[in-house]
Amino acid sequence: MTRIVVPDDFPAAIAGTSAERALRALGDVTICAERGADQEAELIRRIRDADVVLNIRGYTKFSAAVIRECERLRLISIWGTGTDNIDFASTRARGITVTNTPGVNANAVAEHTIALMLAVARRIPSMDAGVRAGEWPRGLLVQLEGKTLGIVGLGAIGSRVATLASAFGMTVLASTLGADDGRAASIGARHVPLETLLAESDFVSLHWRLSDKTTRHFDRARLSLMKPSAFLINTSRAGLVDRDALLAALGQSKIAGAGLDVFYEEPVRGDNPLLKLPNVVFTPHNAGSTPEVIDRGLRQAVENIRAFLAS
Repeated sequence: MTRIVVPDDFPAAIAGTSAERALRALGDVTICAERGADQEAELIRRIRDADVVLNIRGYTKFSAAVIRECERLRLISIWGTGTDNIDFASTRARGITVTNTPGVNANAVAEHTIALMLAVARRIPSMDAGVRAGEWPRGLLVQLEGKTLGIVGLGAIGSRVATLASAFGMTVLASTLGADDGRAASIGARHVPLETLLAESDFVSLHWRLSDKTTRHFDRARLSLMKPSAFLINTSRAGLVDRDALLAALGQSKIAGAGLDVFYEEPVRGDNPLLKLPNVVFTPHNAGSTPEVIDRGLRQAVENIRAFLAS
């Protein structure tokens, strides 16, 4: 019987769902409900005898060592879009298939992107804290109408952000790694070089996948192109932005602020210097965590397993 392991169902996402029932119909299933799959040795212990892994958490890294030790492994089915936690050189060498669930969280992450834009521009968290403390922290705020949003990456999420931003009366610029092929114009945006986007945008929202080409792409030089009044929003991957460059830009008011759902280390350590900055709004990498997304994504991840086993 096919051995299927979910190495990281903490907190519970698949346990007790219809997706779990569908998964159990495909083989002998083990669901690990304790945190720990972010540690290489523990991940190996959990999936060493697995034929198939259904992975839920982005912090679970399928390194070369993990792939080498898991000799039975034939499929890694990822719940989510990102695949930067996979050593593809190792999976290709072993003939291991990797699948994901692109697009299932697009609307939810796009909504969260807009929410972070509003939260940081209108200082909602700090005003809420002030009112609760007995203060009355009134002041001028930043509205979205009439502002320019620069979207870096026009996949499903970036395209949806463009649509939502247009409803706020924003001008939308877009920049892509490859050819635009009319995608920007089709959603009411104008395709421009990245340098132009950074210089002209009041908000810059990142939606690239993390890869060798995009890692730390937003360094000191590129962040310096942004307006001092501009905000950076990242609901994609922290590694797109050079950490020290971002700290300097925020700490020295070279940009006005940021809304971040992703971090170099997750969970964020208490001594992370970003946490001391008042011009940043944080959420714990849960932009796509809605019941609708979880249900659709898990069912798709299980369907990917079913299709693989039937092929």
